Amino acid sequence: MKIGISCYPTFGGSGVIASELGMGLAERGHDVHFITYAVPGRLNTRLPGIHFHQVTVPDYPLFEYAPYSLALASKMAECAEGEELDLIHAHYAIPHATSALLAKQIVGGDRLKVITTLHGTDITLVGRNPSFMPIIRHTIDHSDALTAVSIFLHDEVCRTFRCNRVIKVIYNFINPRDYTDCANTKLRSQLAPEGEKLLVHVSNFRKVKRIDDVMSLFIEIRKRVKTRLLLIGQGPELEAAIEKARNLNIDRDLIVFGNQENVNEIIAAADVLILPSETESFGMAALEAMACGVPPVASRTGGLPEVVEHGVTGFLEEVGDVRAMTERIYSLFSDETRRREMGARAREAAFAKFDIQTALKAYEQLYQDTLNEKIDRQSI
Repeated sequence: MKIGISCYPTFGGSGVIASELGMGLAERGHDVHFITYAVPGRLNTRLPGIHFHQVTVPDYPLFEYAPYSLALASKMAECAEGEELDLIHAHYAIPHATSALLAKQIVGGDRLKVITTLHGTDITLVGRNPSFMPIIRHTIDHSDALTAVSIFLHDEVCRTFRCNRVIKVIYNFINPRDYTDCANTKLRSQLAPEGEKLLVHVSNFRKVKRIDDVMSLFIEIRKRVKTRLLLIGQGPELEAAIEKARNLNIDRDLIVFGNQENVNEIIAAADVLILPSETESFGMAALEAMACGVPPVASRTGGLPEVVEHGVTGFLEEVGDVRAMTERIYSLFSDETRRREMGARAREAAFAKFDIQTALKAYEQLYQDTLNEKIDRQSI
């Protein structure tokens, strides 16, 4: 198949999944064309079958805001015709799926199919904004096929938009070959030269990630055990976290990595991942930690219970319950045997349930069914 993929080229979950999916499809013999404004961070453009088409927005003084959605639609239409694409797989409703539907109209006919994968905040945050709700509803109604990354998100779409479309749940995934060596002892010795315990948090550092709780957990556990906190990612709440550590004179135990291409290498050096989010549509950071053999301590919210089995592959506590999460972390720090056993179960579960090959087969089947018009657009 000739497949177009459009996503945010960032280090966020949707961009990572789109990139890994595209590379996996290319390895299986498909011709994959990425259409976006920059090369996604995880994408290897040197792989056979991978192509990149850059979207540029004209700098015109009449435009107060750059019309990226329109430029994207034009580039999608150009690629669809020039590369004879069979379909465009849009990751995130706005602007990618909406632009793909416009590109389909430009191309004309029903030859070009649009598959939309809903990742989370395009529904739970942006989708509830009155400014965007009508266009997201239109996108959901007119996509040729829809997927969601968790059962939670599937149900949220149906509830928010009173949707009667069939939405196929295809979980996010990991590639086991990226997690073959999780004994990152060299990096660990550098990060914890005095044998400190290592907490790690990975996110886009927005309010929904509850970075204040991350810092509170770190402060509380540090009172009991020598601990350092590793922060991976960038976002608006990061600077406040750094400032708080500086004011409390604990910034020497705070290590900020920013955005990283291979987060698994850093996560693998840690003891526990903390993810106290307000909500998570899936929880990619928790899955990556599990694949590294690092138990996650997270909020019992959104799609996280579909990823983390409480007491088996990690711990889940109520949103905002810093005390309970602190106790869970301390219990793992205090019993290395238990921590390793839980990490081993987490790693096994990550490979068994969230292997990329399972997702690739599911997406391939969805593509074929859509192209062959075997998709029932109404729910049963």
